[in-house]
Amino acid sequence: MPSPHTLFALLPLALLMIGTAQAQECERGALDAIYCDENGDMVADRPADEAQWADPDTLIFAYTPVEDPAIYSDIWQPFIDHLEEVTGRDVRFFAVQSNSAQVEAMRSGRLHIAGFSTGPTPFAVNLAGAVPFALMGSDDGRFGYTLQLYTHVDSGIDEVTDLKGKRVAHTSPTSNSGNQAPRALFPELGIVPDEDYEVVYSGSHDQSMLGVVARDYDAAPVASEVVERMAARGLYDPDDVRLLYESDSFPTTSYNYAHNLHPELVEKIKDAFFSFEFEGTELGEEFEGVENFIPINYAEHWKVIRTIQSANGVEYTPENLQ
Repeated sequence: MPSPHTLFALLPLALLMIGTAQAQECERGALDAIYCDENGDMVADRPADEAQWADPDTLIFAYTPVEDPAIYSDIWQPFIDHLEEVTGRDVRFFAVQSNSAQVEAMRSGRLHIAGFSTGPTPFAVNLAGAVPFALMGSDDGRFGYTLQLYTHVDSGIDEVTDLKGKRVAHTSPTSNSGNQAPRALFPELGIVPDEDYEVVYSGSHDQSMLGVVARDYDAAPVASEVVERMAARGLYDPDDVRLLYESDSFPTTSYNYAHNLHPELVEKIKDAFFSFEFEGTELGEEFEGVENFIPINYAEHWKVIRTIQSANGVEYTPENLQ
């Protein structure tokens, strides 16, 4: 079995999209031409030909790109062990370095289960045949995170409109809370990104927040769940920053399986997620307030995200993902 690093020795996504498969004659909505959506649920149908169903002995699982992959490899280990037990398969964790690499890996069949960040989830659905089925939530079904806009406590910036003429860190073009949501929501608050302030892409929520603390950036829109975990690990002092704005809740990281997995394997994967107990594990400690995985529906739960992305003119193409 090749190492995960060999599995993720990837060509640029735009190149992979050329000639991967022939377009199919079917209903597909916004999905790429190699997928079908005959039932209109906005995710790729499982191939009609059973010979195309994937049933690997080793499952590759990836979480979203993070600042310190080594830490998350350890954090996810209790879940990986549980996934192995329930599915009866070997499971390998790989911490991807970018959203485009993660999407490309699932499209090419080298990634079977993945947690995609909120903003990149529609790209994964439409370009890679990802099927979202779960989110982290509470026992009563609550889930979500907010966009939080922070500045340094001594920046002299007291209101959102004070950002005019400033240097503000967005995370990456496809990020929801780190870019797309601010572009859709901030104009209503009297500030337009790229027009009223300079946008600088930091690469991650972690980098944005640390940059605000170090005063490399005047402010930064970030995901609440990320900065909460950073504070819990002592990566920054909450007293060093001030909250300027907080949005309504968005869905968190989606957990997906590849659309072409064997249906019996899919049921085992779902069973593993929905039977996992967070309490007493490193995963439960990391994601404070999370008690279990809860089932979700992409068409319903990602509607607000698609609306934000539509307002920004986002098209689900490899170029926009990169």
